[in-house]
Amino acid sequence: MILTGIVTFLIGVELLSSWSQPKAQSQLNLYQSDLLLQASEWQSTSTADNSSKPLPNPLLEADPIAAALKNYQQVRTSVQADLDRLERAASTTASGDTPTADQSSQKQDRRQFRDDLDLRIGLLLAQSNQTEAAIATWTSLISKAVNTTQTETAQVLKGLWSDPPQLLPKGQQQLQTHLKGWFKDQALERLYTLAQRQDDLTQLQVDQQMSASHALVRVATINGLTLVGNGLGLIILLVWLIRAGLRWYQGDFVNPLPQEVTLKPLPEFQVPTVNGQDLTFALTKDPDSSVAPTVEDADVYLSQTGLAKSVLWPVETIWQVMVFWFLAFFAISLTIPLLLYMLRMQPTALGARAQAYFAFLNYATLVVVGISIVICSLKEFLSTPWRWFRIRWRGRWALWGMGGYFVALPLVILIALLNQKLLGDQGGGNPLLELIIQSHDPVTAGLLFVMVAGLAPFFEEILFRGFFLTSLTRYLPLWGAIGLSGLVFAVAHLNLADILPLTVLGFVLGFVYTRSRNLLSSMLLHSLWNSGSFLSLLMLGSSAR
Repeated sequence: MILTGIVTFLIGVELLSSWSQPKAQSQLNLYQSDLLLQASEWQSTSTADNSSKPLPNPLLEADPIAAALKNYQQVRTSVQADLDRLERAASTTASGDTPTADQSSQKQDRRQFRDDLDLRIGLLLAQSNQTEAAIATWTSLISKAVNTTQTETAQVLKGLWSDPPQLLPKGQQQLQTHLKGWFKDQALERLYTLAQRQDDLTQLQVDQQMSASHALVRVATINGLTLVGNGLGLIILLVWLIRAGLRWYQGDFVNPLPQEVTLKPLPEFQVPTVNGQDLTFALTKDPDSSVAPTVEDADVYLSQTGLAKSVLWPVETIWQVMVFWFLAFFAISLTIPLLLYMLRMQPTALGARAQAYFAFLNYATLVVVGISIVICSLKEFLSTPWRWFRIRWRGRWALWGMGGYFVALPLVILIALLNQKLLGDQGGGNPLLELIIQSHDPVTAGLLFVMVAGLAPFFEEILFRGFFLTSLTRYLPLWGAIGLSGLVFAVAHLNLADILPLTVLGFVLGFVYTRSRNLLSSMLLHSLWNSGSFLSLLMLGSSAR
């Protein structure tokens, strides 16, 4: 009970802490806006009059600059609200107390993020012919920016759009160093035009068109795949619902035995042991057969008589495994950063590749410890615990996995939109998202991909579907087990913003596993989901270069 209380307390603290963090989706929306801004710069040249015209494209906003400005201003309002909340929390601190290092770091990060938003909002205003508002934004930033580079960049931008313009020394270097993507291009175009540097302006326009064409391909790829995936998902979901309705109507919803297969007692033969359980019956199509049942026969028996038949342990063991796993998760999450601190190493200061190495080490350690906890807990009940997990290369697990992925797409997107309405811009997010977006190094990207598309599906499906869901089927109805395992799966990610979407994803993962009776199907679904998200983040991140 003490350990349970500790785990519950730690989970509660992490979830409450995530509420004070900005939702990762807000940052992703900014990257998407940046990508659309770059794509909107693509121009088609008319051969008739040799004039350039913006490309009319249904994939793009009617006015990408106005849409981006609205998005940036919404995020900026949210960031300022975070800062105001942090200031109020600091003001209520007892006199004589100093803010914690974490509080000071949060305030510093949010201020820098706010100032960076103001730089880009000013450029969006300037490109929307709201020059006075742009200059006012940069002037305000100059007076309050906490970062010298942001102040200097704002001064350069203010000079470019002032009347008369002012070209500051090292202005080009400031813009190239501290602005990215569409924002850098717009500022440099203004500078080259004012300075009458035609050769540089021509080369910039060529580079702009190349970047814009690449961005347009990425927009088309992301939107096209999402549209096709959602369409397929709705069709497959409809088919599944119709089949489930027919099974319910026929009264055989709970995995009936096929009509042509019979159960035959074979006392004269040594009954095989499958997954540690001795079976007294085996499946055979010939009741008069004198052939002893094989391990595969008995395995089919388990799959067709229900997952609960293979669960030999009490509910206390289920609780024990999950509590120990959460404790191991928190212990490892704290131990590795503590070791780095003792070694006076700061991963964030070492670059994206170092952070990826540490993240991979942290998760690989968690996988080893987590599987060891499960295996050791089941040894008391099974002679071969590992064989109890249903990982079989035969069967239609690939079809179930791919079908489940397409079904999950529209469901999770719909719930994510609802979640956005409920939580607004709060709730936190996966800390790996920003690292993935910034992983321009192939080694970093490859390491993160192996972790999110390989290690995570393998371990999390063994724990949450292979062990937890299957164990729950002995004590709960099937849908109750799927629902509870999906909820715990979502809570384990420790972000309020992810709970509803990940619960739905966990529900689909559980359904696919219980229908296919093969962990490979849910592992494939999980891997496809993480891979799709990973590749989308890389495409979005390329717009920020």
